[in-house]
Amino acid sequence: MATKHDQILKYIEGLPIGDRISVRSIAKNLGVSEGTAYRAIKDAENIGLVSTIQRVGTIRIERKLKKHIEKLTFGEVVRIIEGDVLGGSAGLDKVLNKFVIGAMTEKAMTRYITPGSLMIVGNRQGVQKLALENGAAVLITGGFDTEVEIAELADELEMPVLRTTYDTFTVATMINRALSDQLIKKDIMLVSDIYTTLEKTNYLFSTNTIAEYQKLSEKTHHSRFPVVNKSLRLVGIVTAKDVLGKTETLTMDKVMTKDPIVVKKMMSVASVSHQMIWDGLEVMPVVEDDLSLVGFVSRQDVMKAMQLVQRQPQIADTISDQISGEVMPIEESNKASEPQFKFSVTPQMVNSVGTISFGVLSEIIANVTQRTMITNQRRNVLIEQMSLHYLRLIQLESELNIRPRVLEIGRRSAKLDIEVYLENALVAKAIVVCQVMERT
Repeated sequence: MATKHDQILKYIEGLPIGDRISVRSIAKNLGVSEGTAYRAIKDAENIGLVSTIQRVGTIRIERKLKKHIEKLTFGEVVRIIEGDVLGGSAGLDKVLNKFVIGAMTEKAMTRYITPGSLMIVGNRQGVQKLALENGAAVLITGGFDTEVEIAELADELEMPVLRTTYDTFTVATMINRALSDQLIKKDIMLVSDIYTTLEKTNYLFSTNTIAEYQKLSEKTHHSRFPVVNKSLRLVGIVTAKDVLGKTETLTMDKVMTKDPIVVKKMMSVASVSHQMIWDGLEVMPVVEDDLSLVGFVSRQDVMKAMQLVQRQPQIADTISDQISGEVMPIEESNKASEPQFKFSVTPQMVNSVGTISFGVLSEIIANVTQRTMITNQRRNVLIEQMSLHYLRLIQLESELNIRPRVLEIGRRSAKLDIEVYLENALVAKAIVVCQVMERT
């Protein structure tokens, strides 16, 4: 039997988008205590069913779930092929894992049909039936219809039978491209995946004194804390610099930094890392729309997340991967010198007049910058500015030599000079400024 908490969540989920709710109204309508209603509403807010907006109240919102972007459903296939559904519409949410082209005898193709696959075939009813009976969906090409018996079987097994006017080759190419694109995509990591929750967050009230700050600092070994009012709404942030040399009886509202930079749970880790680097921040408070404190995110949290994202497997290559794969290091006998790289200009890398495209050249420079910084023990780097000068046309099949040189390198930023040579002649030159995120 569902608990009162679950009943309240189900009730809230059933409300129209935009409806206003309150603890009192929930308690009255469902016959529960206000304490139970309050806890359920907070839980509904955490899972994205409602949002509390200052001076408006708590509103039922459209739930925003992170998409499983690595999965391709039969419903998405219908959109890709501009097709329609002849039967088995209840199975459109099922995930496609591979496709099979029905261009052989039924006996020969049986071993290739697996549950969750998609059989691409013309008007061969025997193959259509065989696919459905073995747990596969069916895509009929050429705009052909199917028998009533096949459509009814699809409904019974809840496996879709789709139709498209495209031919088999075109459809296979379109689906293969879609599967490749899904493999390339990485799940976007959000602040909500990495932040420290309020229960584990150390914070101070605006009425706390510097003496209380010092006690908390000694206890936690931290020096930066969010400052909240009695409603747990963020009003500032306090650091060791703010309290240095000041009277212990002063309260936080007298010494704190007001209107600090904040983040929200649905922001991407990439955008937060850029903000941290840009402003030199060690921690950032995480808040709701009404500035209620829900936790904080630290530089260490962001660095770990960035490294995790970089280690995510990718089966298919992006354009960036293809270019980077052609940038090869040159082994030098002098280990003290900066690393050098070589690059061969292939037909895919040129523009309409047969010279290397500006975008490809920029990508080569960016890749060399990243790899040069890694050799200097700086792994978390964001390129902030690139001034690229394309001095001479670089033609197809050119063998380039890229020579990076570090001009300045510090704890938070670096500047590199990168020269591109063709047969010992300078053909391109770039000055790259990048921000560095390192542990402090």
